[in-house]
Amino acid sequence: MKKAANEIRPVGPGDLVKTAGRRVGDPGRTGEIVAVLGEGGHPHYLVRWEDGRESTLYPGEGTTIRANAAVAGSAD
Repeated sequence: MKKAANEIRPVGPGDLVKTAGRRVGDPGRTGEIVAVLGEGGHPHYLVRWEDGRESTLYPGEGTTIRANAAVAGSAD
């Protein structure tokens, strides 16, 4: 069954995270969600960054999360 275009898919492992730089000229960071740690109104995630390090991310302003096409496509 195909999902409606306006249906929101929950954030989960495999999704991609991008954070803006904290200062002018900072490139920001890109990573992959490894685990969802928070629930409800306080989501936070274990993220593996492009340099291989892992940390807990509490998303805020300047954070974007998008579905990993390979993961999102396998749910259909």
